[in-house]
Amino acid sequence: MTRKPSLFHDLFSMFGAANAAAAATHESRTPRASDLKTLGIDPRQYHAISR
Repeated sequence: MTRKPSLFHDLFSMFGAANAAAAATHESRTPRASDLKTLGIDPRQYHAISR
């Protein structure tokens, strides 16, 4: 039986992805594609975002 993720799980995943992406950019690294997808950012378009 597959369980549908809860709102709490979704929010926790989003905050985790945001934290990981922020840490990567702080260290001048490209964030993982999975973290960018969780945040709704197309990984292929990431470099087009102005800083």
